[in-house]
Amino acid sequence: MGSGSTFWGSDGGGGGDGGGESRSTSPGPALPISRSHSPLPTSRASSISNGGGGGWAPKSAANGYAPASGARRFLGKHLRKLSTSLPTYNRSTATGFTPTTPYYRGGGFFGRMRGGMARKPRTTWVCLLLIVSFLYVFLHLHHNPISNRLRGVSGGSKFVIILAANQGGGVMTWKGAKEWAVERDSIANKKAYAERWGYHLEIKDMSTKKRYAHEWRESWEKVDVIKQTMRQYPKAEWFWWLDLHTFIMEPSISLQSHIFNHLQNVTYRDINVYNPLNITHPPSKEEFFYIDEVAKSAVGDDRGESINIIVPQDCGGFNLGSFFIKRSEFSERLLDIWWDPVGYEQKHMEWEHKEQDTLEYLYTHQPWIRTGTAFIPQRMINAFPPGACSETPDDPRIFYSEKDRDFVVNMAGCEWGRDCWGEMASYRKVSERLNSGWWRKHF
Repeated sequence: MGSGSTFWGSDGGGGGDGGGESRSTSPGPALPISRSHSPLPTSRASSISNGGGGGWAPKSAANGYAPASGARRFLGKHLRKLSTSLPTYNRSTATGFTPTTPYYRGGGFFGRMRGGMARKPRTTWVCLLLIVSFLYVFLHLHHNPISNRLRGVSGGSKFVIILAANQGGGVMTWKGAKEWAVERDSIANKKAYAERWGYHLEIKDMSTKKRYAHEWRESWEKVDVIKQTMRQYPKAEWFWWLDLHTFIMEPSISLQSHIFNHLQNVTYRDINVYNPLNITHPPSKEEFFYIDEVAKSAVGDDRGESINIIVPQDCGGFNLGSFFIKRSEFSERLLDIWWDPVGYEQKHMEWEHKEQDTLEYLYTHQPWIRTGTAFIPQRMINAFPPGACSETPDDPRIFYSEKDRDFVVNMAGCEWGRDCWGEMASYRKVSERLNSGWWRKHF
């Protein structure tokens, strides 16, 4: 240093000519080298040289501020809590960047989602459960365009259920409270089943067919309705006719899994397997000498692709309370002949069961119809309750079995001396009990 400069704790008279400065050994004024370590803000610091006054003033006095009031201390504490609760940026382990770098990208939406799931696992599982429940209800239970589009991929749009109903009242008689209740339950049953599997449902109001009443064709219009429905659904393949007094007992079973995925295995072509009408089969070669070999065979060509109509048989013959018919040239020809006025005008007094007797007559006298006709065990699509088919009350092939969980029950003939509403209500309760989940059975 230059001459005349002083150094704290050193003598100011060091010679500049010696090229160096030395610490002074002579006694000088005392310098404070220590402060009191007392934690009290009012403690005094003493000089080590003379132990005299010269104490330290309080911190607030030294800074020139007044002591903080209680309100200010409370506000400061509140602001500190608020600042600690604000979100902070952490180093991103996924990208290796921090918010201070210009290339920081963070974890994005999925990163934030993973972080939230890790912080609140219980809330995450509850939200996932709610989402799954909503999708199940929206796509599986309700009738909406999205569910229909998804089910259409599985082939549900190829099936049309035709339900005969008299929503406006009967042609010959008025409907009472029980008749309305039967109709309501039957329609609800078919609607729920069709919506569940994505099938089309066409409810045909037979009361609009009063123009047939003067021709004694109140039941014959079934053929005309099928033709109309085929025109209405040009892309559908199979049409399932159901009478009003039918009830689907197993709604969890689709038509594909029940019948059409293995059609040839669940049907039979040879009527001799069960032949209550004693129809001669195969056709007599002497009487029908002009038919080909396929028509002469008892099983036709024995291929599932050639099946165009599926009919169950009860104790009295063909039963059309529940049957299937396929869109094809064969079916168009059959329906035209079936609906021909020449037939009903000449035979309506002889054919007690109308359209059923007509089909039996055509099957017997027109061998070509046999090549496209298949029969199905009655209990697969048309089981009877006790009281129907009184001629054979113990036949296990006809009556509904709760143990075997038959697919459909048909209260055929219940309007003649039986209680249609009582039977349908009873089978509805059975179906609900058999198909309810464990929560319905135990609670």
